[in-house]
Amino acid sequence: MKSTLYMKFVLLYAIFGFLSLFTVSALSSTLTSSYLEREISGNLYQEANLVTSDYLPRYFSEQISTADVYTQLNGMRSYLDSTIWFVDKEGNMIASAKSEDASYIPSYIEDFDPAEAGSSQYLIGDYHGYFDQKMITVIAPVTQKFSTKGYLLIHKPYRDIDQSRSIITRNTAIIVLVVYLLSFMIFMGIHFFIYRPLCKITDAAKQYASGNLDVVIPVDTQDEMGCLSASLNYMSSQLKDMEDYQKKFVANVSHDFRSPLTSIKGYVEAMADGTIPPEMQDKYLKIILFETERLTDLTRDLLTLNEFDTKDLLLDKTSFDIHEVIRNTAESFEGTCTAKKITIELLFASRKLHVYADKRKIQQVLYNLLDNAIKFSGTDSSITVETTERGEKVFVSVKDNGIGIPRSSLNKIWERFYKTDASRGKDKKGTGLGLSIVKEIIQAHNENINVISTEGVGTEFIFSLQRG
Repeated sequence: MKSTLYMKFVLLYAIFGFLSLFTVSALSSTLTSSYLEREISGNLYQEANLVTSDYLPRYFSEQISTADVYTQLNGMRSYLDSTIWFVDKEGNMIASAKSEDASYIPSYIEDFDPAEAGSSQYLIGDYHGYFDQKMITVIAPVTQKFSTKGYLLIHKPYRDIDQSRSIITRNTAIIVLVVYLLSFMIFMGIHFFIYRPLCKITDAAKQYASGNLDVVIPVDTQDEMGCLSASLNYMSSQLKDMEDYQKKFVANVSHDFRSPLTSIKGYVEAMADGTIPPEMQDKYLKIILFETERLTDLTRDLLTLNEFDTKDLLLDKTSFDIHEVIRNTAESFEGTCTAKKITIELLFASRKLHVYADKRKIQQVLYNLLDNAIKFSGTDSSITVETTERGEKVFVSVKDNGIGIPRSSLNKIWERFYKTDASRGKDKKGTGLGLSIVKEIIQAHNENINVISTEGVGTEFIFSLQRG
């Protein structure tokens, strides 16, 4: 079943070759013979007419002798390689020129009928048994003063036609064979450059369908097949990365849910069985509340990311003052900043600056960036939020003087659940989804966000918005 189409193509190719050779052998011989008969008889008849119209009529007017006629006929015999008879209208031989193919020349043609060829201008055969082989015969009348006085008969061996036909048929067969061999080379080219790569691509596609994404298609040509194989190889690598990402995603979600749930379960069981005395339960209830908030944050972040993944996120874009949103967001961190002795400095390009975006989503971007900046900043430090205008774009910068991001982690901070080693020790509550959400929101607005960070010096996030 695998090679059915291929075998059909091979079978059709073989049938094509057989029919080509059969057609040449069957039709070429007949068609060539008919053509050569008409061509040679036409030439003979034309030569005969020249003599019968200009020269032989003078014999009957006694202007030339029989010897002169013999001389003329012998010249024609040598030129036409034929046997030539000059007879009167009853068939009596007047003069002749015999070639090597004629055994004898009759003095009288029995049953002579100059019209026996009918509508054809030539006869095929041994001409009343006077020749030992097949001949092609033409008969031309000799007229004088509108009266037929005699006839000129030219007999040419048919073997000349057979020889010409054999040569033409052989050459035609050679040409057909050469064309067939050339087409076979084309067939082999199709086999090696199309069929075999296509089989490799098909086998790889079946492996992908069965879940084996490690297969690499070994087709590296620069044509359409190479482009298709490269596309499939790229697709398999992307699917493999997606599969790895899904496994990592499930593992991270499971881990981040399991840790607080385990903690909550342990403390609740300890309070229920009296391991934790009533006077200390307030302390552990606060821990349980903290872990519950972690679960709430994680669930909220996952739902937010799901909006992007399912393409259901609809941005409610309006024109609003970005400075007002920044001030309100910064004020929400007043308690945290006071506890850590952190100041937030706002540097605005103007008193008001309108942008065209989804206000709620941009507020979430600012919240996540400020939350990160506060988490990774030490006490008695400052955070700067600055806006600048460049043409039709507004750029917002959130800069801290915290621990910074290692160079090896800069390209990974946008990945979901990713945390640097430093953040794992410092940020116990973080879900690792904040920056992923930030990037998804900015990209949904068809804008860009960049990060500049030096370990031990600080980090700056800069994103753009459309001016409103």
